Amino acid sequence: MLWHQAAGLQFVLQFLMEQHGLKQSDLSEVGSQSVVSQILSGRRMLNARQVAALAARFGVGADVFLEIPDNHFPH
Repeated sequence: MLWHQAAGLQFVLQFLMEQHGLKQSDLSEVGSQSVVSQILSGRRMLNARQVAALAARFGVGADVFLEIPDNHFPH
């Protein structure tokens, strides 16, 4: 995964959390608050189980957490 895709993932996850009024500690299906913090800071990537859990929680396709199109970011 390219760095800008990881940055996009962090943005998407943060946006969804804000829209649903969630804190890092509310995403226990992803892991501890520390794990969620590491994901949001780009120090840790999501695994398949976490992607599935987030997709189910937010009612979106798993692809939302897998790849951000290159044209989403200015070059």
